[in-house]
Amino acid sequence: MSRFFEKIKSIVEMKREEFNLFLQQYKNINIGEIKISQIINGMRGLMVLFTDLSSVDPEKGIIWRGYTVDEVLQKLPKPSLSKMPYVEAQFYLLITGDIPSETEVREIIDIFNERRKLPDYVYTILKTMPKETDPNIMLSVAINSMQHESIFTKAYQKGKVTKYNAWEYMLEDVLNLLPKISIISAFIYRLKYKNNMFIKEDDSLDLGGNFAYMMGINRPYDEFLRLYMILLSDHENGNVSAHTTHLVASALADAYCSISAGINGLSGPLHGGAIKESFNWFMNLYQQKKNQLTKEILEQICVDMLNKGLVIPGYGHAVLRNKDPRFLAQMKFGEEYLKDDELFQIACFAFDTIPYILKKHTKINNPWPNVDNISGIIHSHYGMDKDFFTVLFSNSIVIGSLANIFWDRALSLPIERPKSVTISQLLELVKTHI
Repeated sequence: MSRFFEKIKSIVEMKREEFNLFLQQYKNINIGEIKISQIINGMRGLMVLFTDLSSVDPEKGIIWRGYTVDEVLQKLPKPSLSKMPYVEAQFYLLITGDIPSETEVREIIDIFNERRKLPDYVYTILKTMPKETDPNIMLSVAINSMQHESIFTKAYQKGKVTKYNAWEYMLEDVLNLLPKISIISAFIYRLKYKNNMFIKEDDSLDLGGNFAYMMGINRPYDEFLRLYMILLSDHENGNVSAHTTHLVASALADAYCSISAGINGLSGPLHGGAIKESFNWFMNLYQQKKNQLTKEILEQICVDMLNKGLVIPGYGHAVLRNKDPRFLAQMKFGEEYLKDDELFQIACFAFDTIPYILKKHTKINNPWPNVDNISGIIHSHYGMDKDFFTVLFSNSIVIGSLANIFWDRALSLPIERPKSVTISQLLELVKTHI
């Protein structure tokens, strides 16, 4: 057994004991009250999910295993001549809770390199799909097609899976699947947008570098991919894709079925499609007003949208009350590499203007740009088609989602089954509180 597996085993045993002790001691403690508005309006703000991987601080932003965005970008090991950390290092951090050494990262890279080869039938399936198929759906189908290779499912069917060892089989699935997702995605990109001119992977490259290489996009896009995949790797456990992955896995489904469902959850414009929504808005602004955009004109555009009940794409966050560090990290990248990009310049102008417009005309708690604000602009700068943005999001969020379902099995979390209530039942509950 490798050093990585030995370390995971010791961490699981320690965390399982800690988790069970905590549950036994505090399971009957009430931590809040539920309002009818929360039940009906998407359970927003309800503390009903568990994860140890990340949390969101209203002021500091996303916290991964106790580290802020800036700390992660500073502390994680980086490839030679790279300013951005290994994506594999972020995976190691989310799985173990520890900042890895260069040696520990190299072990993950070696594990991924050994397991990233795709079965031939995956390529055949992708080639035979209709050309107009959404690339993120193609990714989901490709992952689902490999489900019969699940180590977890095979072990379960043979009666080998128990609540004590389920994590071992799930970890095998996670390590087998994660490195294949970028290989599938790069193939889809070349299939749809580059006339089927495929590029073979480079074994000497890390995950982020190889992804950019296989898509055929030169530096420094590999740097942005590393940054982007880390920034969107995990965001608590309640967003649609992460929650869907967890929900499906809670029924003891394998990683393939679970992550495919989560990727489908990215399809809507309020989640994975938000990057495209923001990009389209900036593009329309650029095409219509690029030579005459002033603060007064931008304010009128925003006010007209607000009066129609519309939101300004790429602005606001449900939890944050400060600038999103994930946006700021992307803005810093743009300021270094996209200074002459006119669309990026429009986004910078908006960043300097729109928050104050929102403060003036709304009661919004957070008027600052969110993580989706300029992602599409940077991807597009390097030639990325906007219909591929969601695939890039999928490649990022699967890192945390797969790490989460591994820990679901390690801690033997039960099937998720919340109680639904009718209006009549709610009315009865209301009567008891009047």
